[in-house]
Order: sequence, then structure tokens, then C-alpha cells
Amino acid sequence: MLNVVAIMGRLVADPELRTTQQGTNVCTFRIACERSYTPKGQQRQADFVDIVAWGKTAEFICKFFQRGSMIAVDGSLQTRQYQDKQGNKRTAVEVLANNISFAGAKTADKPAARDFDRQTQNYTHEEKTAQSAPQPRFTDGQLDAIPEAERYNADSAVFSDTDDLPF
Repeated sequence: MLNVVAIMGRLVADPELRTTQQGTNVCTFRIACERSYTPKGQQRQADFVDIVAWGKTAEFICKFFQRGSMIAVDGSLQTRQYQDKQGNKRTAVEVLANNISFAGAKTADKPAARDFDRQTQNYTHEEKTAQSAPQPRFTDGQLDAIPEAERYNADSAVFSDTDDLPF
């Protein structure tokens, strides 16, 4: 079977980080993805796609993305059944994010990082201090010298509020 989704669009609202009862971070957000075809005489239309990310990927999204940010998502399509408030059976279709990539310009003031800090007030000062340790910086030519296993991976990244984006 094959279930692969690659989509790029803009966030329609700020992502929110939530935690399950088991302590796992989860982030849900919606992106607007413009259709590639515009009928003559009509305005370009967009599709609104729901995305779900878990763990460190969820933290990454909440820290570095905000409403209006361009984002590229690689993942798989999933469906789930639920009952709405009136008792009707509903089906939700969403993309389960595997990899997230920046697709727009870097913002200088990083308001998404400030919102992430506000949402994660339960971290201790020691954990925040450990996260703000300087990370090694590499030029494009040096990246090839790093073994594949040590290259950037959003699931194992350490983020800092004082550094630029982690690439």
C-alpha cells in the first residue's frame, strides 16, 4: 500500500501545543493550499487541509511557525471517526505529519518562538538553560562532511530562543 502526502501552504491560524494525558505533545493546525488551476474569469481557489503532528515535531511547529507562515509538510493521510455534539457520526480526514520544512522567508522577530515559550511555562529554568546552549553552526559546504545520521532531524532537535532557526 502507498499513503504519501506532500503539501505546502500557509497556516490559517497560530498552531497550539497540547499534551495528552500520557504526556505526549500534539499539535493540530490547518493550512491553506492554493489550487494550481484557475478557471478563466475566476479567482484562484484554495483548499484547507488539517494537519496533526506529534512529539518533537509538534514542538518544532509551535516554536517556529505562526499564522501566515509558509510550511511544507510530508506525511500520510489518515481518517478517524467521531460523534459531534448532536450525536451524528462524522469522519475527519487529516494529514499525519512526518517531516516539516520551512518554505518561506525567515522572520526577524520570531513571534512564534515567544508564543511557544508562553505555552510551555511548565518547563523548569534548568531545562530552558540547557536548551539555550550554543549549537554548532555549519556552512553549506560543511554539511556534506557531517554523517547522515548526525544531520538535522526535527524529532531530535534542541531549540534555543536566542539562536537563529536551526539550519
